Amino acid sequence: MKLFLQPEDVWLFRDGRPFAAGGNYRARSLFPPLPSTVQGMLRSHHLLAVCRNIPLNDKQAIRDAVGDATNFPAGFRLRGPFVAREEGEGATRRIWRYFPLPEDATGKDGTFRALAPAPPGDGVRTSCPTPWLLQEQELAKREGEWWLREDELLKYLDGDTAHAVPGDQLYLRESRLGFAQDAARRTVVEGMLFEVEYIRPCEGVGLYVEVEGLEGWPTQGALAAGGERRAARFRQVEAEPLPLQPLPQRFKLYLATPTFFDRGWQPGDWGRFFSGPTPALRAAAIGRYQSLGGFDLAADPNDARAHKAARRYVPAGSVYFFESQGPARLKADTLSDDPAPIGWGQFLVGTW
Repeated sequence: MKLFLQPEDVWLFRDGRPFAAGGNYRARSLFPPLPSTVQGMLRSHHLLAVCRNIPLNDKQAIRDAVGDATNFPAGFRLRGPFVAREEGEGATRRIWRYFPLPEDATGKDGTFRALAPAPPGDGVRTSCPTPWLLQEQELAKREGEWWLREDELLKYLDGDTAHAVPGDQLYLRESRLGFAQDAARRTVVEGMLFEVEYIRPCEGVGLYVEVEGLEGWPTQGALAAGGERRAARFRQVEAEPLPLQPLPQRFKLYLATPTFFDRGWQPGDWGRFFSGPTPALRAAAIGRYQSLGGFDLAADPNDARAHKAARRYVPAGSVYFFESQGPARLKADTLSDDPAPIGWGQFLVGTW
């Protein structure tokens, strides 16, 4: 099932930072949201709108219908979410997915090319954990958020120059102030000022997600999305699958969604993702980690706001460079040490 979701107003998808009185007064939004957020949206809607007649106080019946935080329904898998925009007119109208600018990109004014790794020069000493480095005489500093449409990303991964669009052509960040309220007195609480950042997608922009294991959905409808249960309308669409090219001798893996690795920026064993000889990791271009935590609302009725343990995830846009000494193949379509099949570590293959 391929879904295109668009907001009725704005969306709120908070990051992993705590948002409590005396700690942090500003709640920042992520866009696109994390796969863990979207799987919760879809499973919740499936429970309420498709399963129906299941008592919401019967935890075992809910687990049987849509699983829980650690055990998902049989066959449940998620691909996405990706920022997407509906473009074109008439018969040429289609959904285009957009991806974060790769971390190995350099350029300016919306035109970018990829850097290639090379061994350090003579006399160069470095603490870098990879044997090769990405080197450039004049590295252009990237300002703001940039996104590549899927056709431009595929060109980029093939080694061509690509043209990106700035984030404000796809969505805007909108901040609003608020005050904590005393419900009993119907007044605001002194000193409890806070700020929330919302996401307002531009015309035709939304989220694209593919899901398996949830049957019986209508072709269109509405659901609650993210913080404050903001409304989103959805419809089932058609979209071309993203290609997975065979692995050349030198290849790079571009992360299209965040992922979790046991050793932080990389897994404990790259070999478990490949069949045949394990390719050698030559270099990596990695963005700042993302923290994922939140509250476990189902853990204990007496402690409904218990904190989940926070973990650091490698962000989308990160790139890993490999060199293979023999024919290597990927065993799966995700790179992740997280066992949950909910969209972590989706990737595309490029050359260098």
